[in-house]
Formats: sequence, structure tokens, C-alpha cells
Amino acid sequence: MKSVRWVSGIVAIALAGFLVVLLRTDGDTDVGARSPLLGEPAPAVVTTTIDDAPFDLARRKGSWVVFNFFNSTCVPCIAEHPALLAFVDDEAGRVDGVEFYTVVNDDDDRAVRDFFTTNAGGWPKLRDDDGAIAVAFGVAKVPETWIIDPNGFVRLRILGSVTEGVLEEQMASLRTNDG
Repeated sequence: MKSVRWVSGIVAIALAGFLVVLLRTDGDTDVGARSPLLGEPAPAVVTTTIDDAPFDLARRKGSWVVFNFFNSTCVPCIAEHPALLAFVDDEAGRVDGVEFYTVVNDDDDRAVRDFFTTNAGGWPKLRDDDGAIAVAFGVAKVPETWIIDPNGFVRLRILGSVTEGVLEEQMASLRTNDG
């Protein structure tokens, strides 16, 4: 009986300590996710678009580049699409606007074309048929969004769906810190 009380006391103390830690933690309000690629040169990406145009990330130096990893049947990808449309529209009006690309993850060209015909989004869609781009970036699951600076360095990784205004805020912050 004494051992039960002793163990119960220890558990109660541990739970109380855990509660104190939770209450004193500010919480993570930063949308960026950790990655060993942050601050490093972006992986090489050489592929084609679903319209068979060549793409080489190395040729994009001098521009901000945003990759959004996507699948046409991914519910969170579908949910974030209006926010992406708004972001791309906002960036189109900027002199230093980003180059936005969808990286197609485990999907076929026809399904992707159908999705974008129905839901809009005139930006290029990059093939990743063998998953090499996703592996190089360490993509956990779609959607996932990456921002690469004009010097070719990875600056931000966002896991999951982006909501309206998030990419705009992040780009404003990155541009401010870059200048």
C-alpha cells in the first residue's frame, strides 16, 4: 500500500511539473518548419513541366522561387489553393515578385491539368515522376511549401496547408531581412 501511494505521489509531481512547463511555454507561432536545408543552397532541380517545357532551378538565380508540393487528390492541397491563387496574384504585381511553381507529387499530368483547369492557377507545374525532388527537399507529405532566395539558398519550409496571407507575410519578412 505504501508503494502505491509513493508511486502515485511521484506521478502527481511529474504531472504537475509537466503542467507548469506547458503553461510557461509561449507556443510556436512561427510558420516555418525545421530542415537541414535552411540556409543552405537549394538542391539541384532539373525536370520538365507537365507541358514539356524544360526547368532548371539553377537558371532561376536572381529571383525568389516558391515550390509548392502538391497532389490533385490531396484535401489540404485543395483547401490551400485559394490562398495560393491570392499570393500568386499579389506577387504578379511586384517588380521582385516570386516565381511560383507547383511540384507534382505522385500524380498524373491529366489529373493535374484537370485540377488547374477547374480551379485556376496559370503557373508552371513541375514533374517529379520518380520523387527525386521531394526526396532532395525532404518533403514529409503534401502540401509542403519551400521558399528559395535569389541567391539560391533555402530560406523557409512550411509544412501543411498555407492560409490566406501567410505567404505574403513570410515574403515581406524575408525581403526585409534580405535587404
